[in-house]
Amino acid sequence: MMGLLVFKERLKEFYARFDIYITPVIKFVFSLLAFSLMNKNIGFMPQLTEAYIPLVLALVCSFLPYGAISFLAAGYMLAHLSGISIEITLVMAVFIVVVGLLYYGFQPGDSYLLVLTPVFFLLRIPYAIPLIVGLSGSLISVIPVSCGVFIYYTLLYVKQNAGVLTNDLSVDEVQKFMQLMKSLLSNKLMLVMVTAFALSLVVVAITRSLSVDYSWIIAIVAGTIAQLGVIFIGDIAADVSVSVTRLLVGILISLLIAGIYTFFVFAVDYSRTEYVQFEDDDYYYYVKAVPKLTVSAPDVKVQKINARKLQRPQR
Repeated sequence: MMGLLVFKERLKEFYARFDIYITPVIKFVFSLLAFSLMNKNIGFMPQLTEAYIPLVLALVCSFLPYGAISFLAAGYMLAHLSGISIEITLVMAVFIVVVGLLYYGFQPGDSYLLVLTPVFFLLRIPYAIPLIVGLSGSLISVIPVSCGVFIYYTLLYVKQNAGVLTNDLSVDEVQKFMQLMKSLLSNKLMLVMVTAFALSLVVVAITRSLSVDYSWIIAIVAGTIAQLGVIFIGDIAADVSVSVTRLLVGILISLLIAGIYTFFVFAVDYSRTEYVQFEDDDYYYYVKAVPKLTVSAPDVKVQKINARKLQRPQR
């Protein structure tokens, strides 16, 4: 445990020293992953599937705020969708504009969740999103996470029905649009996942703020149970097909990710908890103080000692 704490402190010191370089690298990797996954899954615009396009865009994104990265990724997605269906492009464009106007004008810091949620779905570890966001965000973060789930299942629908969307020329535009909206809104799996993620995030956000020992650990467990409960209920009641093996593996990996996040962000020593009481003219204050688990990184200095050469006695 001591070794992990020392590693944590060294990592924090390293990040504090080289933050100006590390942050652009993180943005570059995040953007490159998002653009590459879009090329792989919805690469309907051949001009954008060239290998250098994601690299150039990711390089540009490394110097942009996350809000700008999200909307650049949205434009990239719309460009790909326009290569297969104008209707689906219009739906996604209206959706993004509405979300941007109604939410991100007030809470722009969560805009990366619109991109991160579909990325985690494609990486097969989506269940980590409500756990991490619930631990670090607020209840209002339910909105971008739910929107991210909607975006993922919309892209999945496009990928699975690419042939129908491209070749269905006998149907007029209005009818195609109505069929598209009906298919998206009647997607039971999407509705179950939106409910599971929203409930899990709310449970985690409320539980981790409670004044109880190990609240973050309890929040992670409670949020995971909430996700599993909603998914299993949806499987039974709505006849939603979910791979149990993939679900359990994703949950286990998500628990590991949430545990690592907790260690680096909220490592405290509950055995040394102190309770403080004081008052002023208007209030009594009862304070629970829990010390952080921190250690000073050992400052190792190596001193080089040169051994004296033995002198031979002169005859």
